[in-house]
Amino acid sequence: MITYDFEKAKGPIYLYVYECLKKDIIEGKLQENEKLPSKRTFARNNGISTITIQNAYDQLISEGYIYTIPKKGYYVAHIEHISNEPKDIDVQYKIKTIPKSRYNIDLSDNSINSDNFPFSVWTRLSREVMSNKKDELMTISPVNGVYELREAIAKYLQSFRGMLVDPNQIVVGAGTEFLYGIIMELLGKKKIFAIENPGYKKLEMIYRQKDICCRYVQIDDEGMTIESLKKSKADVAHMCPNHHFPTGITMPASRRYEILAWANEKEKRYIIEDDYDSEFRTKGRPLPTLFSIDGCEKVIYMNTFSKSLSPTIRISYMVLPIHLANIFYEKMFFYSCTVSNFEQYTLAEFIKRGYFEKHINRMRLYYARQRKTMIDIICNSSLHDRCMVKENDSGLHFLLRLDTNMEDSVLKEELAKHSIKIRSLSDYYFTEDEKKEHLFIINYSNIEKSKIKKALEVINDII
Repeated sequence: MITYDFEKAKGPIYLYVYECLKKDIIEGKLQENEKLPSKRTFARNNGISTITIQNAYDQLISEGYIYTIPKKGYYVAHIEHISNEPKDIDVQYKIKTIPKSRYNIDLSDNSINSDNFPFSVWTRLSREVMSNKKDELMTISPVNGVYELREAIAKYLQSFRGMLVDPNQIVVGAGTEFLYGIIMELLGKKKIFAIENPGYKKLEMIYRQKDICCRYVQIDDEGMTIESLKKSKADVAHMCPNHHFPTGITMPASRRYEILAWANEKEKRYIIEDDYDSEFRTKGRPLPTLFSIDGCEKVIYMNTFSKSLSPTIRISYMVLPIHLANIFYEKMFFYSCTVSNFEQYTLAEFIKRGYFEKHINRMRLYYARQRKTMIDIICNSSLHDRCMVKENDSGLHFLLRLDTNMEDSVLKEELAKHSIKIRSLSDYYFTEDEKKEHLFIINYSNIEKSKIKKALEVINDII
């Protein structure tokens, strides 16, 4: 006779019966092919209803722990490799995650001030989209993203960047990391990729993770050098010509045409143009993209809304040359777009109605003021005669050169003791022999005046 202590039951009684029986079967207390009590007998012995027992038995049958023979009853099923010894379950999840260090002041933080995000407009557009596009929201997005968003991006690129593109050349994805993976599969993993040195360390990590061969190419005051690029024997050059990270260098027209000439020397050479923060040029109009002056379909253009709107939106896009777009649809039609329809339609409306352009204009003024404020604070600080600002006309950061013989690593360690984080240019070199020290990155997108003043005082005391 099977009886259980129902005072221990938490939740529905049938689940408690199910768990008790399942535990007895796993631990071998109930043997294979052993007959279980009938529903009525089980219910009567335990003072519960037959419906409760029926529900427990049904769940055990559906999971394969018991079986039933018509007009004979319920029996324990045969289960391969089941342990017959009771075990005390004490599960230890030894998963090591990488903790994120916390600092009171982070001079290299590239986050966005939440006060600058157009929450009211975004919320209103989201509600309109959910009210007016119910069918579209429940329809699976095409592989390259919803047409409305791609059309809005195409028109924006034409008016702002002088690029004539068809919406079907545009592929929308959740972040540039995802799009990098698409490009690798599109071009082939046997190709050699050239990346700028110094450059974006995360880019190299992504390529290495995908078993892509990377070569580091030197840069000078005009960007990636042709001599180093040719020496690398690369097939694909990944670069930021409009605002190199982290140096802030802008590639002049002459070097751009040299890079395009390199790509045209061989049939399957390509350039990946990362235009990650082109909207925030402080003086004049943005420079023409490589894509817009490329006449031989060699440039893959990439951009993101992470800098212009918010890093947490995770919407990026790339513009493929026509022949690569055709290959993409032919070979990767089965992919799913990684951005939800809700966000895609909301962003499409945000761009089409002119809110994005207004937001960019407002943010450009805000960042120009923020930049000037940061530089004024540095120039009027106790550190002013020990440093020099190396600025560029675009982007959201500049370089600060310190007059010191202290190694970058030592200075960063000393600052960390004061809960201050700073990144140096030397952090972004892939090779030791090319490193330039005493240059530090100051990102002014979301830093308070009091914090930059405090940090400068500490730096001055240290050096």
